[in-house]
Amino acid sequence: MDIAIQSNPNLFLSAGEASGDHYGAQIIAELARRHSSASFFGLGGREMEAAGQQRIVRAEDVAHMGITEVIRHAPRVYGSYRKLVASIKERCPQAAILIDFPDVNFRLARELRALHIPVLYFVSPQLWAWKRRRLRWVQQRVDRMMVIFPFEESFYRNRGVDASFTGHPLAELPLPATSREEFAKLHGLDLEKQWIALLPGSRAKEVHLNLQTMLEAVAGFGSRYEYLVPVASTLDAEWVRQQAGRIAAARQLGTNLHFVPDAREALFHARASVVASGTATVQAAVIGNPFVVVYRVSDLTFKLAKRLVKYPKEVWPSGAPDRYGNLPIAMVNLIAGLTVVPELIQQNFTAANVAAALGPLLEDTAQRAAMIHDLVEVRRRLVSPAGSSSIVQVADAVDSLLEASWPSDPVKMGRIAGVRV
Repeated sequence: MDIAIQSNPNLFLSAGEASGDHYGAQIIAELARRHSSASFFGLGGREMEAAGQQRIVRAEDVAHMGITEVIRHAPRVYGSYRKLVASIKERCPQAAILIDFPDVNFRLARELRALHIPVLYFVSPQLWAWKRRRLRWVQQRVDRMMVIFPFEESFYRNRGVDASFTGHPLAELPLPATSREEFAKLHGLDLEKQWIALLPGSRAKEVHLNLQTMLEAVAGFGSRYEYLVPVASTLDAEWVRQQAGRIAAARQLGTNLHFVPDAREALFHARASVVASGTATVQAAVIGNPFVVVYRVSDLTFKLAKRLVKYPKEVWPSGAPDRYGNLPIAMVNLIAGLTVVPELIQQNFTAANVAAALGPLLEDTAQRAAMIHDLVEVRRRLVSPAGSSSIVQVADAVDSLLEASWPSDPVKMGRIAGVRV
């Protein structure tokens, strides 16, 4: 068999959310640098497409959230899943990189395993929190699990999974280089005022459930501040503007509301922030921006989650809930092992509660200073001990899987390459 085949791999990647799209694009870029004739296909967002992926399914078409939401959109999600499976069977990739998005990716892993295609999973779903039964799927279907939170490595290794802590990609990034003056000029901001960032989430349902309360919460701060709303790449920017504009007009925030494309820059320049639970909380933490965590899902999703979520000792050693009777959901608090940032979830996510929690972070208070200090430690824990970036480590692992799999099954590899063996 021609040895050049190995250096020009055909790879399947699947990422269904904004953060996964971003990481997937970086992985594609690194692998393309190593393998100039590599090809990439699968499920991804706009960034992955720009990096070189042929999108069989668009991430923005399947990025739904929560139990009831997934059920409602099941026909579309299932149709997209079938397209992905058909593409895998037709193209038979040499390896697959699955990024988070467990409801689709674990099922894809089953199909890939049946075809003897090596599977690398990057960014673990939160099996340590709930749906622990899915752990056996990892054990059975995943060749390498690459995790981005330090406690996840021990969780998996203690349960027989080949797992490595790569460090968090966001902790590897330099701070934004744009000055406050440049940022203000670019987005029409008033330099004489402080800015508050509002991050409602990367999915349309999250924006619908979170943004109104965020805007109501800051209405009392009025014209003393200007408000930054980063728009995720998985969202339609004009739709977000319309949703926010309708709410802001009623609260007289229209002239002070600014939509920006980069969440990191918004967090870097904001005095403080209100952030929907998710990857954005890690962005805020590594940048060192004081913030309040909020989140809301359907009542059914929340009730089921509250009954099912249980953390092992590796994740939350004390096992103690917060003053509302909830276990923490913010990754910042789980990484620190204590409550660094306030969490306002479900019925506690009210405009009054957000304003009360945010207020002290806008002034030079002891509370603000303590949070900034604790966020420095959180960032330190998110840095890889390996000395190389998480993306490089993932690419190294993919190369290892390719090297291990190519010689082992020449019949299969010949079929993939279209050569006689």
